[in-house]
Amino acid sequence: MPFARLATATTPTCHIGLGLAAIGRPGYINLGRDEDLGVDRTVESLRARTHELLDAAYAQGVRYFDAARSYGRSEEFLAGWLHARPGITDVVVGSKWGYTYTAGWRTDAEAHEIKDHGLATYRRQRAESAELLGERLDLYQIHSVTPDSPALTDKELHAELAEAAARGLTVGFSTSGPAQADAIRTALAVTVDGEPLFRTVQATYNVLETSAGPALAEAHDAGLTVIVKEGMANGRLADPHAPAAVRAVAQEAGLGSDAVALAYVLRQPWAGVVLSGAATAVQLASNLHAAVVDLDEEQTAGLAALAEEPVAYWAHRGQLPWH
Repeated sequence: MPFARLATATTPTCHIGLGLAAIGRPGYINLGRDEDLGVDRTVESLRARTHELLDAAYAQGVRYFDAARSYGRSEEFLAGWLHARPGITDVVVGSKWGYTYTAGWRTDAEAHEIKDHGLATYRRQRAESAELLGERLDLYQIHSVTPDSPALTDKELHAELAEAAARGLTVGFSTSGPAQADAIRTALAVTVDGEPLFRTVQATYNVLETSAGPALAEAHDAGLTVIVKEGMANGRLADPHAPAAVRAVAQEAGLGSDAVALAYVLRQPWAGVVLSGAATAVQLASNLHAAVVDLDEEQTAGLAALAEEPVAYWAHRGQLPWH
């Protein structure tokens, strides 16, 4: 698996990845994004910002980069960065298929992305990703699988994913929604010719939404690499929005609430890669301090007590506006 490259890395930040959801397109749901990006969100401006963040992340030890077909031009930006730096060969590159970007580079679009887990969408988007990333694409994930997703039962799709895996592409899935745990356990049971199909799982986990934890532990025990997204709950766990308990621990550590929130996730024994969704170099540097935050048992218990009911958490997330 490509993630074996991370096992040989020596930097404390090698298990923190950079997700490109917030900077590959002009609109996203993270809190404070208007202040982060300002009004200049042309393609060239966000391309330059993405390359700046990728340079900063790589220089500080980050070795996993995460894109998606629906993250605007994230694959294009990442591909351009990789092409301009042929000597960088020790990173792991992941992307996702299953959502199509439909906003047309607008922040006020009625629909920013449309979900379709059908075989035709996979074939189209696989070709699009291959055209941009070529052999640099290590991991291809089904985007936001839920328990009712046809991607969990489509045998023809499974066969084509297994064929791609046989040619060297790692196949994974991401999850979303209050039933993440059910989706993960259903996906773990998917096999082709008696062999498990999926080798990675990406899920939302943070101090406010911990419901997928036991299922992620099961996935880890089954040999999958676990990638955690939304460790800061789309900005709800970053200053100035973070709950008082998070801010108190951050004050004790002399760091930002974001570093504490990500450190809580890094502390989970099954967490293979934890994504930063930074939109600025300052945010990235602050996020990366998570690697050196040493939470004690009392602090960890206090953070764990912040967990919300999954249905309430996802309802709140669904109400966040696109900025």
